[in-house]
Amino acid sequence: MPALIDRFSRRIDYLRLSVTDRCDLRCTYCIPEGFKDFEEPSHWLTFDEIERLIGVFSRLGVSRIRLTGGEPLLRKNLPQLAARLTALPGVDDLSLSTNATQLARHADELKAAGVRRLNVSLDSLSRECFSSIAGKDSFERVMEGLLAGKRAGFSPIKINMVALKGRNDHEINRMVDFCREHGFILRLIEAMPMGETGRNAEYLDLQPVADRLKHEYGLVDQTLPLGAGPARYLRSGDGRLNIGFITPISQHFCATCNRVRLSVDGTLYMCLGQEERFEFRPLLRGGATDAELEAAIREAIELKPERHEFTEQPKKIVRFMSMTGG
Repeated sequence: MPALIDRFSRRIDYLRLSVTDRCDLRCTYCIPEGFKDFEEPSHWLTFDEIERLIGVFSRLGVSRIRLTGGEPLLRKNLPQLAARLTALPGVDDLSLSTNATQLARHADELKAAGVRRLNVSLDSLSRECFSSIAGKDSFERVMEGLLAGKRAGFSPIKINMVALKGRNDHEINRMVDFCREHGFILRLIEAMPMGETGRNAEYLDLQPVADRLKHEYGLVDQTLPLGAGPARYLRSGDGRLNIGFITPISQHFCATCNRVRLSVDGTLYMCLGQEERFEFRPLLRGGATDAELEAAIREAIELKPERHEFTEQPKKIVRFMSMTGG
């Protein structure tokens, strides 16, 4: 079956699947405090609907699936869904993005279900700083979950740190050392102007940070990919330290974008920084055949834009990150 190729000759083989838009934290760059405009549970795709739709995507060459949210571990019985997805022909890699507050309870079951890799959001190693960014004092639970994931044997475990000027940028070296000690891969991320929360975030250009860390830790460019995502990596000579930089503002990666995002209500977003979308829930609940779903997916991929416009139009996207899927 022909692969999914968009109008700009990019092969789409990676889907980020949001299983909930709810989260138990309120990170200052993501969901505003007091926000209650979440999707109605009756609008959430069921596990049967998710499995069917992902099955069609996988037959079209989408082999990498990442479970996201919100906080995906707030969705009941998530390991059961993971097991169903890993059993689908063509799904070669299932991973999970999490804030790790619930991970200690679920790590072993997720690993047994076929989840291979973890991305854990951790913006600070200081309890006070963590709480000020996350809006809740859950630092000990996050660390407990992170170490439970390590014991369960997930590999690699990537630490996602949104670098915020004047908030946590003084901790970058400490986070580098922490990740090297535990064998984690650190990924530093520039805040994106999504919704009022994202636009109010303390944006930090990561290019000078990369140059500084290269010098201080003797890092060189990593030529082999370390995942399906957009990070550009540096590594130490002994291979014990890998640091990725996700730079949607200072050095965008749109030319190689291979991913789309499916939100909890069945909306497929083609780009974080644009409004193009396609609604799959009406098709799934309206009796569409697999052939019709396949045609719809191909139609949707044709909508994928060439690039985002975070720099040119920073106020364009009013939806919050949790609404799109991480």
